[in-house]
Amino acid sequence: MSAAIAALVVGTVLAIGALAYVLYPLFFPAPETAAAAPSPAVPAPESNIAVVALREIEFDRATGKLSDADYAQLKERYTREALSAMRTADRSAGARAVALSGAPDDEIEAAIIDWRARHPECVTCGPRPEADAIFCSTCGRYLRGACGRCGARIDEAGARFCRQCGERLAA
Repeated sequence: MSAAIAALVVGTVLAIGALAYVLYPLFFPAPETAAAAPSPAVPAPESNIAVVALREIEFDRATGKLSDADYAQLKERYTREALSAMRTADRSAGARAVALSGAPDDEIEAAIIDWRARHPECVTCGPRPEADAIFCSTCGRYLRGACGRCGARIDEAGARFCRQCGERLAA
């Protein structure tokens, strides 16, 4: 009889412990945390359209509604659109944050802004890793700089010809 009572006591203690574990959040809510800043990884609304389109073509291909050739063409197009929208949103968000605060509060953010200022940026591919790049190492577009023929300053990113002498700038 004592073994049955011991089993009953152990079972009751376990049941009460499980009940307390389940009901604890109802009686003692978690402390409020500071509202988190919006994540930079969240895509902008314009890029959501392209991301949704990418998901749809993935589904259409998986269900056999889309051929591999059409899938490859659409995937390339929508990927380009999504990346372009995300880069635009990222640049504008970063510029707004710096404009609102005057200067970045974080040392890492300041280092990133400094790095971007020293490295040329391609309008298609984004910042280039080479600080002294004249052409984009991915697409071949001419980056900001001076014309090799007449020395005129080229400030328009992605320019293909010199406005002064007409020299072809892109490779």
